[in-house]
Amino acid sequence: QVQLVESGGGLVQAGGSLRLSCATSGLMFSSNTMGWYREAPGKQRELVATINSGGSTKYGDSVKGRFTISRDNAKNTAYLQMNSLKPEDTAVYYCNAYLNVHANYWGQGTQVTVSS
Repeated sequence: QVQLVESGGGLVQAGGSLRLSCATSGLMFSSNTMGWYREAPGKQRELVATINSGGSTKYGDSVKGRFTISRDNAKNTAYLQMNSLKPEDTAVYYCNAYLNVHANYWGQGTQVTVSS
């Protein structure tokens, strides 16, 4: 059974930092593209960042230069370091593991709230 468990969310003041973790089990972690997405109230889920099996990364325009995605294949865990947080970063953050259309998994989400 595949499981993705996010942690590290919380309440932080603008300008602060948080580090999200996504611990996985039940999948070939090193082969998956790992991603972070977020969903704010009244908005569609949007890409935050992805990292593929080779370590190449992509970022949403709104987080470039502030957020860093990484992975530890030995721990089957992906991370999202978020710096210089803004109130508009407030959202539920979801971890995603993608291998193919038949192996596409989501975590339950973790709330990030940035106060002004």
